[in-house]
Amino acid sequence: MEEMKSYASMMLARIRQKAPLIHNITNLVVMNSSANILLAVGASPVMAHCRAEVAEMTAMAGALVLNIGTLQEDWVASMIAAGQKANAVGIPVILDPVGAGATALRSEAVRQIMGACAVTVLRGNASEIFSLGSADIKTKGVDSSMGLTEAGVDAAMRMAREKHCIVAISGEEDCIGDGRSVYRVGNGQPLMTKVTGIGCGLSAVVAAFCAVADGDFLRATAAAFGFYGLCADLAIAESDKPGSFFVAFLDRLYSVGPEEIQKGLKIRCSEVA
Repeated sequence: MEEMKSYASMMLARIRQKAPLIHNITNLVVMNSSANILLAVGASPVMAHCRAEVAEMTAMAGALVLNIGTLQEDWVASMIAAGQKANAVGIPVILDPVGAGATALRSEAVRQIMGACAVTVLRGNASEIFSLGSADIKTKGVDSSMGLTEAGVDAAMRMAREKHCIVAISGEEDCIGDGRSVYRVGNGQPLMTKVTGIGCGLSAVVAAFCAVADGDFLRATAAAFGFYGLCADLAIAESDKPGSFFVAFLDRLYSVGPEEIQKGLKIRCSEVA
């Protein structure tokens, strides 16, 4: 716990010093909020989804976010092209499979993207993540509300090994792992689910942390989750209503530093058996 507090503080300082460019091919609903969230943290957002420029834009970035929330068929080609360029230049790719499992288009798009390029972090809620697993993974460890039991955590880690990426699942207690180590994050507030774009904003913040991580993407993702949830924990003390909560949350993303992280970060780590 103490080591992660120091690490999260260091990563946040790096973001604010370096202002990494984060290329987002994201959904139309959250472009504005994701950009503002990244700016508040200290990163530099860019939103570009035209097939003719995505590879060039990705080559300038520190990380790439792919978000299928308002998916169009031609965007899949743009996402794949950007993902392949990210792989070629060695920057992390964060995939947010919004609504995966709800329609065949969404599920197939994620499979196409993951089949064509290497994804660093697959980040979503339990229902989205487990909809993408094998039949064995889908049928084990997920309770009726799609939360995570211990068996569900085991299933998530099997998925991480199967898909060769970090699996990061948001929930009452977040779960982030690579199949060998798993981090549990206790920060966060239920009200976050009442504001459009906060979940997608987390994927963008994960990208910002990964952009300055020097390859340690697992710890960076856990630190991003903890920091993001901590900002919500502090914002809820100012407002328990969605509109003003988001304003307070955005302000906390901008202002939280080592002192707040030292006092409030809730992250624990264990090895996978």
